[in-house]
Amino acid sequence: MIDQAIIQFDKALRTVFAPALTVRPVPGNDLPDAPLDDKEKRHAAALMRVNHCGEICAQALYQGQALMSKDAGIRKALEGASHEETEHLAWTEQRISELGGRKSLLNPLWYGSSLAVGMLAGRFGDRWNLGFLAETERQVEAHLHGHLEKLPAADRKSRAIVMQMKEDEISHANTAVRLGASDLPVPVKKVMRLVSKLMTGTAYHI
Repeated sequence: MIDQAIIQFDKALRTVFAPALTVRPVPGNDLPDAPLDDKEKRHAAALMRVNHCGEICAQALYQGQALMSKDAGIRKALEGASHEETEHLAWTEQRISELGGRKSLLNPLWYGSSLAVGMLAGRFGDRWNLGFLAETERQVEAHLHGHLEKLPAADRKSRAIVMQMKEDEISHANTAVRLGASDLPVPVKKVMRLVSKLMTGTAYHI
């Protein structure tokens, strides 16, 4: 029990404070830098900070859900999605740096609150656990679609990252459905959207 607690605490510290690693090449890494003005760079960096924040939350959600799941297959699916989200962390972190931006100062808060939500979702059983995962990924996919419309048209490097992230989120949602996810009640989906809107609006500035 103590060993597991240490492992989970170490994972939290690495997610929030350590540079993330990626196995896959960073999407758009071979594209030339676009001549963005200062305003466009600040805007693109803020959007990528929001995306990085979302991946911090995803890591914590999956960690909490996996801790509560009693099904080895579902835990494996959650861990697989978590690995891809770690790559998203690395991609967005690199792009934020390239644009001269910074990560959210509230990342420890986002992580802690998301971990608690993930553990709470897991307590309702694996079908609802998976349903929460599927709905989270659908909302993230819609959020990323919106960012593709908001990013400067010339910022092909950021757009390439967001497009690949969007494809991965769709895949995660489909995996959850295939494993037996239940469709969440409409009020729960609305609350999730409200919380997401609060997080993204705050992370854009802080």
